[in-house]
Amino acid sequence: MNKKILIQKLYPDVLVPKLQTSGSAGYDLYSYCPEKITLKPLERKFIPTGIRISLPLGYDAEVRPRSGLANHFFIIIPNSPGTIDSDYRGEILVGLMNLGTEDFTIEHKMRIAQLVIRKTYHFEMEEVEELDSTERGEKGFGSTGLF
Repeated sequence: MNKKILIQKLYPDVLVPKLQTSGSAGYDLYSYCPEKITLKPLERKFIPTGIRISLPLGYDAEVRPRSGLANHFFIIIPNSPGTIDSDYRGEILVGLMNLGTEDFTIEHKMRIAQLVIRKTYHFEMEEVEELDSTERGEKGFGSTGLF
């Protein structure tokens, strides 16, 4: 079954999300900032995309960092992944943060993040007195080894 994501362009020249390859999981999100936006070291700002979307009920979208920005320029999404629920209709804004030591400028129509569409599962929550036991139990945060 072919699902559709409805996209509303808030400005005529907005770039809509695009897959770069046939095997891509994420659609590139583009900035919409006719006036460049500069991030100073350790600064964070919301970057507009100029689009609003309508996801089918039962799906959500994750806004994830682009590996090139993160690995080469230390530009991250601090709340990664950001979640877009199926009932959200506002403009998609991407929170970016500069962990680098130099200013980083967001250009107009620059690829700034990826949008990954996922199936959403809802479960009934049931309160119990105790949980089943497992071999791991309560061990966490590196308890299975570092490498």
